[in-house]
Amino acid sequence: MFNVGDKVFYPMHGAGMIQAIEEKDFLGKKETYYTIFIQTSDMNVMIPKKNAEAVGLRSVTDRETAKEILTILHDSGTASNLTWKQRYSSNVEKMKTGAFDATAEVIRDLLSQRSAKPLNGSEKQLLNEARKLMISELALITGVSETQAAKLLKQTS
Repeated sequence: MFNVGDKVFYPMHGAGMIQAIEEKDFLGKKETYYTIFIQTSDMNVMIPKKNAEAVGLRSVTDRETAKEILTILHDSGTASNLTWKQRYSSNVEKMKTGAFDATAEVIRDLLSQRSAKPLNGSEKQLLNEARKLMISELALITGVSETQAAKLLKQTS
């Protein structure tokens, strides 16, 4: 599915690069693992190859698709009539998918909600996490630093 050097996105953790594909012995069974370096967290994660699809591991979005999806941030989201718990739950579910467009929607909707009334602590944290995940992927897509990717995201939102 993936090879060493591939740029991937691991939902709720961020974008990274496959550093190694190795067989490990776990409880007497040999399994193949992807070792992924997640730059934003400065950590390596190991994912069993057989579970990669189930955990949502995917290739990073290509530049053109990312450019199209970033237009979502320009859409005027509407402040939701849902309770904060319902909004939070819905947004967390979107984030768990790991989809680039879903993350953009979460950012757009939370920014829109924030302009209508202040976000509570959980929603502020979710907005920061969504931005962090998007920045990590933008940095890998564009080949720039995370600082530059953050500026790019700020320009588009």
